[in-house]
Amino acid sequence: MPKVADYAGGFIVPKAAYEALGNDFRTHPVGTGPFMFSDYVPTQKVVLVKNERYFRGTPKLDGVEVWYMPDVNARLNGLLTGELNVIEGVREQAWVDQVKGLPGLVVDVFGPGETEVLHLNMSKDPISDLLVRQAIAYAISREELIAFIGPDIAELQCAVVPPYLAGGLSCEEVAAAGLLYEADRDRARELLAAAGYPNGFALDCYITERASYRKPFENIQAQLAQVGIALNLTVVDHSSYHSLIRQDANPLVHYECWRPNADVFLTRFYHSDSIVVTGRKPDTNFSHTTDIDDLIEAARYTLDAGLQACIWKTAQIRLLQEVASYPLYILKFVFARAEGVDYGYELKSSLALYPQINELTELR
Repeated sequence: MPKVADYAGGFIVPKAAYEALGNDFRTHPVGTGPFMFSDYVPTQKVVLVKNERYFRGTPKLDGVEVWYMPDVNARLNGLLTGELNVIEGVREQAWVDQVKGLPGLVVDVFGPGETEVLHLNMSKDPISDLLVRQAIAYAISREELIAFIGPDIAELQCAVVPPYLAGGLSCEEVAAAGLLYEADRDRARELLAAAGYPNGFALDCYITERASYRKPFENIQAQLAQVGIALNLTVVDHSSYHSLIRQDANPLVHYECWRPNADVFLTRFYHSDSIVVTGRKPDTNFSHTTDIDDLIEAARYTLDAGLQACIWKTAQIRLLQEVASYPLYILKFVFARAEGVDYGYELKSSLALYPQINELTELR
């Protein structure tokens, strides 16, 4: 499906309702799901009621209220008092361990997770030097990052396309190619000296205040400091961060995301058309690489699925050779629920990136 469907294309909606409501459709949506829009209280909540005519059967729940609560402590307190049934948690081991120990609650850690990648801006000195990029790669320990975040939450990632997608590379395949860049800070210092930076250098970077970005980036800051690279961080709000990195403000960009297949990962982050600011269709090519356009396009137009996967893997090997980016880990999703919440299915993974409340979900 990811090959033929527009994954960012939105939802199926009735044309008549869309045309009748006009601009009000965005706050009075009509769709095809098990629950129908009832009310919207700005900055507070959305209220849904069950769709009696849902094609898979009448939902077991009478309705769902989705509350906007940015404070995780307030969310957890609501779960403990019974005011809330399901909450988004914190993607950190300490929070998972804390909530697992609370009576009457269940913690769900599930996939597919988001890829966490450090993009190296090759248009800026000294990152333009391959030796410097290699030094940065050798200075960073993925294992230290995963230990910092937590083994229940983070999984090792060694290439830009996750291994469970067609054309993804496993860590074993990357190691076999000699491109794992396992942490070796002595080697990193040697490479910096060879590049003309025996005493290291400083980089100014913006980072969002959002914890899943900021905390690992601060960990990377501490790791790079051990080889003489000083990251001077300016913390900004999340929206400003995304604006700034798309304005090419950072020499290093930490980015987390989920994409449905290798073509989308490679096109949006590594095709020359996608180079921020100057690309033909500026998107999220923060590294400014132009090295794999031919492979991206060759894979896109081949009808042989096996050959296509092989081309995608070759493209990633080329990216690792030039250290256009440094894949870090896959960050899973964390939600908590009351023991009595039965989703109606076994939660293993969700492409919506949150648990789906459907016609089988019930409170026991």
